[in-house]
Amino acid sequence: MKNDWTPVVEDKLSFGLWTVGWRGVDVFGGAVRDELDPVEAVERLAGLGAAAISFHDDDLVPNDATRDRVLERFSTALSENNITVDMATTNLFSSPVFKDGGFTSNDREVRRYALVKAARNIDLGVRMGAKTYVLWGGREGAESGAAKDINAALDRMREALDTLCAYVREQGYDVRFAIEPKPNEPRGDILLPTIGHALAFIHELDDPARVGLNPEVGHEEMSGLNYAHGIAQAMWQGKLFHIDLNGQNGPRFDQDLRFGAGNARGAFWTVDVLEGLGGRAPRYDGFVHFDYKPPRTEDADDVWETARANMRNYLILRDKVRAFRADPEVQQALAESRVLDLWESTLAPAETLADLRAATYDLDGLAKRGMHFERLDQLALEYLYGVR
Repeated sequence: MKNDWTPVVEDKLSFGLWTVGWRGVDVFGGAVRDELDPVEAVERLAGLGAAAISFHDDDLVPNDATRDRVLERFSTALSENNITVDMATTNLFSSPVFKDGGFTSNDREVRRYALVKAARNIDLGVRMGAKTYVLWGGREGAESGAAKDINAALDRMREALDTLCAYVREQGYDVRFAIEPKPNEPRGDILLPTIGHALAFIHELDDPARVGLNPEVGHEEMSGLNYAHGIAQAMWQGKLFHIDLNGQNGPRFDQDLRFGAGNARGAFWTVDVLEGLGGRAPRYDGFVHFDYKPPRTEDADDVWETARANMRNYLILRDKVRAFRADPEVQQALAESRVLDLWESTLAPAETLADLRAATYDLDGLAKRGMHFERLDQLALEYLYGVR
């Protein structure tokens, strides 16, 4: 097993420009760190072994007066440091204009402007090489029941996605959209709050094949849901287009801890799912993207320690789940727990429900048959605890 867990480009690890660039602002206090030059972000992440970076439009180009110069410097830094752009997105939540959302604002003029802003940044994302465009509806929601007609809001959300999908087809862009669900914060309730809501919504679109998901650990766990189960279903449906990894301690505010620093068991099983359950399921082959916030307590140098820690924790857990799945004792425990039997069809070839109804079943024997899950889970915990 490696003892340094230093990433290489082939690991496909990635960060949002807004993560390492977060200045520590929260609702109770202002910035504690200086602004980060996007070029420095590229250089520092490359030095740590990251493969890619992502951005909101306003992260990269906050001022149109300097747009051309900023983009020229950023493009040069990407090329010189062998860093790619894996994803782009649009900030439709910070400006006061979007206080009631972007695509679903009750104000029609705001909705029209939101589409223009999104399309403009799709152009920029494509120019920078992004193949995935993430849509996080942070303010697409409400705090009170009468303030938002949900049926109409979903109509407008569908209209926005259909319009943007049509735009990328017309332009010939090689871009897929990924919806990022979140249940609440900053709005009291946000539209498409979970993986399941988003999966159902996608099938109502004109071009559902172009739209998938970008699930985030903290967002699903804020709802008390199992992130590993959620991304497993997204992969099963061919809809895991991108991922956001971070840490979270249960249903509370969005903590955005570094990956592995919150629910460690959840992080272990998340990596296990991404690794394809030891070869029995498809393996996620996209970029592993970290969407976290360096805490306000950390200075500018500490930011890069937190970035390194995200990647290190992921690679440590990747080694652990690979060792877990390869362990002969684990293989035996999986067999004894009948986990592998679940891959076998319930009905034999040519067998029908009538055949099942004609069969006999030893219900007493089945009821007494143990599943042996505790032994299996203990083996996983021992790998997580580092004693195996």
